[in-house]
Amino acid sequence: MNKVSTSRHELRSVLITGATGGIGMELAKRYAKPGRVLMLWGRNKERLDAIAKLCCARGAEVFPRQIDLSNGEAALAALREDQERSGLDLVILGAGVSDIKSPDQQTEDPAGVLKLALVNYATPVTLATAAAQSMLRQGYGKIVLIGSVAGFYELPFAASYSSSKAGLACFAQAADLAWRPKNIQLTLVIPGFVDTPMSQRLEGPRPFLVSAGSAARKIMKAVKNGQVELIFPWQFRVLRIAERLLPAFLRKHILQSLDVGQKEHAGG
Repeated sequence: MNKVSTSRHELRSVLITGATGGIGMELAKRYAKPGRVLMLWGRNKERLDAIAKLCCARGAEVFPRQIDLSNGEAALAALREDQERSGLDLVILGAGVSDIKSPDQQTEDPAGVLKLALVNYATPVTLATAAAQSMLRQGYGKIVLIGSVAGFYELPFAASYSSSKAGLACFAQAADLAWRPKNIQLTLVIPGFVDTPMSQRLEGPRPFLVSAGSAARKIMKAVKNGQVELIFPWQFRVLRIAERLLPAFLRKHILQSLDVGQKEHAGG
């Protein structure tokens, strides 16, 4: 097996899911350069065409793919097709969906819960595993999973979202233990509020908000340095430590008292 370190290996091919989202588009722009192949996946054709054109202008060879990640089998076939054509040096699994139960709902919508579970957990862990198989054959590779600080908490108004991110974090930690000794680097990114269309739907304050560009820079630095986990902004790392000291009854009371809503569309 090739023992070349992933931290020193030149990234020739990069696959990004969620490339039409705020963070994904920023990552695509920053990874675009001459000699690099970008495989950009997204749902929105107009934004996908726009980011592909911009990355081509920066010298990258770009293969855009409009895809719905709730179809896990199609996504797996697409990854294998991209791997066969261009190889996989870095795979960033950033696509995700969110939903919040409205005050007049007793439960979340079951169909929405299924789609969220597929896009946020089932498909990314499947793609990560398939990417790792490919990378093991070449002896190196990097995989990034985008989680959320919501995965730290049992959010009663977003049970499916917070649990999907908690499950993703557990998978990332376990997979990294298995793969890193084989020169496959896995980085779990745990952002707080990022100024993207997804967070813009939220009604109410978004504390410690960071821009999508700042988030992309932090992620790229973490990937380059081989970090196992990246939590940002730093205030959420402090909060994570502080909330562990709370008595269980008080933590439960705080979570049940949270009042968070969302708009149907960003800016709506």
